[in-house]
Amino acid sequence: MGEERRTLITARELAALLDGATGTVLLDVRWALGDARGRDHYEAGHIPGAIFVDLESELSARPSPAAGRHPLPDAQDFAVSVRRWGINTDSAVVVYDATGALAAARGWWLLRHAGIGNVRVLDGGLDAWEDGGHALQTGNNTAVPGNAQPGWGHMPVIDIDQAAAFPGHGILLDSRAAERYRGEVEPIDPRAGHIPGARNRPVTENLDAGKRLLEPGELTRAYGQLGVKAGAGAQDVAAYCGSGVTAAHQVLALETLGVRAALFPGSWSQYCADPSRPAATGATP
Repeated sequence: MGEERRTLITARELAALLDGATGTVLLDVRWALGDARGRDHYEAGHIPGAIFVDLESELSARPSPAAGRHPLPDAQDFAVSVRRWGINTDSAVVVYDATGALAAARGWWLLRHAGIGNVRVLDGGLDAWEDGGHALQTGNNTAVPGNAQPGWGHMPVIDIDQAAAFPGHGILLDSRAAERYRGEVEPIDPRAGHIPGARNRPVTENLDAGKRLLEPGELTRAYGQLGVKAGAGAQDVAAYCGSGVTAAHQVLALETLGVRAALFPGSWSQYCADPSRPAATGATP
């Protein structure tokens, strides 16, 4: 397993880490589109010691048509959250959810963006923990405030203008379901379609039946069909989705292969709100 693959941790590895009393900080990012009961799900059962993280209020700023449905939080606000979660300068952080890391990856990405280097995602999430025979805890946990001093800007980001121009020199990946990419349905944003030139790679296709990330060989083949590769001569890669949440999972998957992809935080929710921006439909870029 390459070093890049260490962005993930298995349930067995996590259990051993917790047994070692290493001061690991566990963050539960229970969120799904259309489900506002993340804290309720957390309180009903979570990995012992985990702290609940609210994606809407702690991993995002206020939504607006100009910025999208889940803009990045303010750097200073995020630093306050990081310390409130109990993260210290020497902490190891593990982030998880119950949806194959489609929400947890947002927490992973933001922590990395803030310069927190020792952060991993639980592969398979809460299901993998339970399948391994590990117990859950109910109720709520509050952390002793940490002393971390997060920065900002450690992960590549593109803005709306760069996203529009990106297919001219790199590979822009649309991380949404194929029917949304094609413009056949649009359940939440005001316009259907995709950014012209973007190539579709639904993030759900990066997961196996157990909600674990596909093996590197399978991911390499799938991304290779879209022209994405690592190493010398590789094109730049960027990812977007509906609102910048699940695109972080695309970045995570690519990171395990040694591909450093940029995130377009505003994503389709920001892009399509500007009527001057053209939209493409159909199965081709």
